[in-house]
Amino acid sequence: MSPGSAETEARLEQLRDNLGGVHARIARGCAEAGRDPAGVTLVVVTKYFPASDVLLLHRLGVRHFGENRDQEAGEKFREVRQALSDAGRPELTLHFIGQLQTNKAAHVAGYADVVESVDRGKLVTALAKGAHAVDRPLQVLLQVSLDGATTRGGVLPENAPSLADAVAAQGLLDLRGVMAVAPLGADPDEAFARLREVADGIRARYPQADWISAGMSGDLEAGLRHGATHLRVGTAILGSRPSLL
Repeated sequence: MSPGSAETEARLEQLRDNLGGVHARIARGCAEAGRDPAGVTLVVVTKYFPASDVLLLHRLGVRHFGENRDQEAGEKFREVRQALSDAGRPELTLHFIGQLQTNKAAHVAGYADVVESVDRGKLVTALAKGAHAVDRPLQVLLQVSLDGATTRGGVLPENAPSLADAVAAQGLLDLRGVMAVAPLGADPDEAFARLREVADGIRARYPQADWISAGMSGDLEAGLRHGATHLRVGTAILGSRPSLL
């Protein structure tokens, strides 16, 4: 889509409407939970969507973006950052939110600002090595498994404190809190209440680790009820995943 084209303007208005709807849901959810919406960061998940959508969302005021595939994210956000830099509007925070292979960690540490999926000691070591290679600090969240399984990523709640210690021991890794996905078919309120318990325990040891990334398009209200500071929303803003990507 070329800037200023009818197609671009139509997409911009679609994103504006969808973004407004999500912000309204956040405002209602915060009101019901007795919270200030200013304390909630919306991370728009742009995986499978083109750089042009990222740039349109940036025009609409979005500054936090989420990706979960290394190759796609690295290429897309090089293009995005260059375009924003050329326009004199470089402000952007990229969250890597997907399960991350150890052999790709150093590469991700070179371009992501936040990694939300830290779930094992080997990954901590690999991310720290990557951060030191580019002399660039990296904010990290511990991904917590809320269903007792780790095959889909996530540290078990009882092992989260020791993993937090491992992150805190690394010079360029900044432990900011926890992240989780509500298990499929589970009550998100129960899941996020458990996450809040884990978050509280880690924050008691590391006061700066006060982020809770919980809640997506279908359950963001439950996340807000249980202290989510960050919401990861894709479909409700961008629509269905493109069929050709």
